[in-house]
Amino acid sequence: MSGMDRLEESLLHLVVETSTNLPPDVRRAMARAVGGEQPDTRSGQALQVIASNIDMATDCEGPICQDTGWPTFLVKTPVGADQMLIEDAIRRAISEATKRGKLRPNSVDSLTGRNSGDNLGPGTPTVHFRQWASGDEIEVRLLLKGGGCENKNIQYSLPMEIPNLGRADRDLDGVRKCLLHAVWQAQGQGCSVGALGVCVGGDRTSGYEHAKLQLFRPLDDVNPDPRLRELEEYIVRTSNALGIGTMGFGGGVTLIGCKVGAINRLPASFFVSVAYDCWAFRRLGVVLDARTGAIRRWLYKDAAPPEKMATREGFPLTGKEITLMPPLQDADVRGLKVGDVVLISGVLHTGRDTVHHFLMTHAPPIDLRGQILYHCGPVVLKDGNDWRMTAAGPTTSSREEPYEADVIGRYGLRAVMGKGGMGAKTLAALKEHGAVYLNAIGGAAQYYARCIEKVEGVDHLEFGLPEAMWHLRVKEFPAIVTMDAHGHSLHADVQAASGEVLKTFAEPVFTGS
Repeated sequence: MSGMDRLEESLLHLVVETSTNLPPDVRRAMARAVGGEQPDTRSGQALQVIASNIDMATDCEGPICQDTGWPTFLVKTPVGADQMLIEDAIRRAISEATKRGKLRPNSVDSLTGRNSGDNLGPGTPTVHFRQWASGDEIEVRLLLKGGGCENKNIQYSLPMEIPNLGRADRDLDGVRKCLLHAVWQAQGQGCSVGALGVCVGGDRTSGYEHAKLQLFRPLDDVNPDPRLRELEEYIVRTSNALGIGTMGFGGGVTLIGCKVGAINRLPASFFVSVAYDCWAFRRLGVVLDARTGAIRRWLYKDAAPPEKMATREGFPLTGKEITLMPPLQDADVRGLKVGDVVLISGVLHTGRDTVHHFLMTHAPPIDLRGQILYHCGPVVLKDGNDWRMTAAGPTTSSREEPYEADVIGRYGLRAVMGKGGMGAKTLAALKEHGAVYLNAIGGAAQYYARCIEKVEGVDHLEFGLPEAMWHLRVKEFPAIVTMDAHGHSLHADVQAASGEVLKTFAEPVFTGS
């Protein structure tokens, strides 16, 4: 094993491909989603942007989503393989991919908040080793799962009362209720259309682990257990009847896959653990020569190059779009209503978790009156004395709900932009102060990077690249008004309407289980 001179090169190739190129099973599922949604709806428009973004990422070998996720490796080795050598090579490949801008620096010290800058640190990346009988091959699978969808993971302990569905017992029908609720509670915050990895049983730790392992199954495989196969098919079909849609905009496609596994449990415990993954379902694998580390073959990958996803590029312009050029005036904002498509030209300012916390006790480095604050943690590379932004989609806005109303009121923002919407406190502040919430399309990192003409500057680099406040000059940056200054919220409407639909599925379906 000491002669594996190709190992790090092969692992770097795996990391880069996983970050930039969706596997064929996910592409097929997304193509069905695009074809299954009305093209002139908000969800249809969002799916067209997503399809364009998938193509752009493949063409430029750029990250599909700016949140390149938490790397989870599954490694199978022959007996006697040097697993420490393999893990060291994985760590070097992760660091190099980060240096090249294929991964965003995502490893943060939980106590100090310091970003390591290279995606390495205690616990990152996650590497699971198994031995197998193949004597001359090493198998490495990689899942990159972003924070937005990771935050929508959920675990149930049965029996319990499930909102809108009633009591869930310790049986297959109780599991059914958990999974429908898991889809409903995610709404658009996990970047729907999404997929579920599910574990029935285990303890709290093994349940979540086994749920994530289900995401390594191809979306079009067949569960060997007929009971679980029927449940998987039911959950996808029924979830797509809830009306949540892409990005939570409302629509007929919400879920592209559900993969359920079951492991034994303690008599006193019955956990149902759900790992929610987004449309940017990044998962690939390789089989390596155990002597050299060279790639022998790919997993989850076709021999032919991927076909184009988009039938048209991005937001189809209708002539009804509204141009916004910050700084915005009161009349600019109060004239907007939910459903309006806007094209932003001018300067945007990014600000996410650390910036919002900072603004509670410190003044911003710039005057935010009339400005748009973009919830975004980009992928950025140094280019001489300048910066180049290579991926710049929105992050989940709900994390800023404890802060946003105060930030709007104190500093005079006229718009905040992200994905997934915000809550009642922010909605009230939008109405009081004359501001709007703009929903950009989650995961469309390459699409939005093309709208950035220049990085004008940056403040608070000490927060780390994703958390710094970036000042971006953009041209025709598209978004949808989903919360307006008149107290209307598309997100609240879709959540309420889909909750009413969810109630119609309360009656038992899987009986005698």
